[in-house]
This record gives sequence, structure tokens and C-alpha cells, in this order.
Amino acid sequence: IRRPPRSTPLYSSAASDVYKRQVDIRYYLKRIDKKLPKYEKYFKKAAKHSGIDIRILAAVSYQESHWDRKARSPTGVRGMMMLTLDTAKRVGIKNRLNAEQSIHGGAKYLKILYESFDSNIKEPDRLWFTLAAYNIGLGHVEDARNITKLQGDNPNNWTDVKKHLPKLSQKKWYKKTKHGYARGHEPIEFVRRVKRYYDILYLYKKNKNFK
Repeated sequence: IRRPPRSTPLYSSAASDVYKRQVDIRYYLKRIDKKLPKYEKYFKKAAKHSGIDIRILAAVSYQESHWDRKARSPTGVRGMMMLTLDTAKRVGIKNRLNAEQSIHGGAKYLKILYESFDSNIKEPDRLWFTLAAYNIGLGHVEDARNITKLQGDNPNNWTDVKKHLPKLSQKKWYKKTKHGYARGHEPIEFVRRVKRYYDILYLYKKNKNFK
């Protein structure tokens, strides 16, 4: 899975949003220096085995856990890649709080999701769909793509599909879908954040052999 083209950061015109993002980026840069080196060898190994860009793996992990191997959620997801128990079993992970296992499992799951989408979906759209599926589930992404097609838009285009993802939380739409209700705005934000963290990591680590 090749790296996506660098995107232009999109900043909200609202001063509060700009401030929050600046704070978030400063904290992220600190984590890159202080926390990422501890796990870099695991990301490199997982990237080699899965074929997924190491910076995508690191960006997903940061979005999920801020590179905290002991991260836990009230919903039951845990570890560096915040895997559910079912997903961990699916990818053969026994200890979700083990950093190496979690990163390996997350990479393996991302590859499974990526290969679930038709190869005729162009890049980077196929990658964005993969990230959305990692966040909300493959079935819900397929539901959104079906709605997109019904609305006359392109189900293979991320920009089109993300317009319709929020419909998954609207009863008149989700009651017609196979997989039902979902918080459709969340994968949009998830993909946006991972893209931003990727871009920063790409630039920050460009000359530091992080690839």
C-alpha cells in the first residue's frame, strides 16, 4: 500500500479550532521525539510484513492511542492500535496491551480491510476507505457507499462518500441499510486526523530514515 499524496492542511477559520490544532500539533511533535522511537522498530517490522506505509501505521496508532501501549476505552478496545477483542482474535493477537503484538495486529487488520475493497478503486481513495473502515467497520462503509450510489454520486470516490456518511446516523437512511445505525461523522474526522498526522510525520521524519 503506497503512501498517499501529501495533502494541504485544512485549518478552520474559527480561532478556537486553530488554537486547538496548534496545541495538538505541538503535543504530537513532542510525542514523535519522546515516544515514537521506543516503538519505531515495531512499526518498521509491521510495515514490512503488511506492505502498509510505516507512517500510515504510526499515524493511525497515534490517532487511536497517542502511542500509549496501555490505552483502554470504555467500549472495550485496547492497546496501541485500539483493537477490539474480536479483531484481536481474528488477527491472532493474544495480548492487546503488548505494543509489538498490537501494532502487528493493527497492520494485519488494515491489510485485510484494504484488500476487501475492489482493486479498481483508485488511490488514495482506497486507502481512505480502509481507514474509515478501521474506525467504523467495513459494513458501515459499504452502507455509505451504497447510499452514495443511490444518490447519484461515485461510490469509489472518498470525497463523494464522506458527504453521505453522516446519513448513517439518520433514521430515514440507516433503517434502509444492511448494518444499521452508525456515527457516520466519526470516520470523516478519523481520516482527516490520520492524514494530518501522516503529513506531519512525513515532513518531520523525511531525513531521519523513518520509512
